[in-house]
Amino acid sequence: QTILTGKQRRHLRALGHALRPVAQVGKDGLSEALVAAVEQALLDHELIKVKLLDTCALDRHEAADALAAGTGGAVAQVLGLTILLYRAHPERPTITLP
Repeated sequence: QTILTGKQRRHLRALGHALRPVAQVGKDGLSEALVAAVEQALLDHELIKVKLLDTCALDRHEAADALAAGTGGAVAQVLGLTILLYRAHPERPTITLP
């Protein structure tokens, strides 16, 4: 799991501001299919938003940590019911962290 500094988190939050959520966590919680979808989205985009629906039974911070652990990414932000996740591309990273 990647550890981000405060400066890196700020940079990612600025980049993530205009993003739309690519996955939603509902009443089924963090299923294998959802983790796989988030993993693929991170591979495609590096920085993604995941939306927690009202029906999600998990605590938002627990869900964020579980998603980060399951995908090897890092939580850049948890704001309301939205999680901002980051994971550098293994071969061709496009986001340069400060």
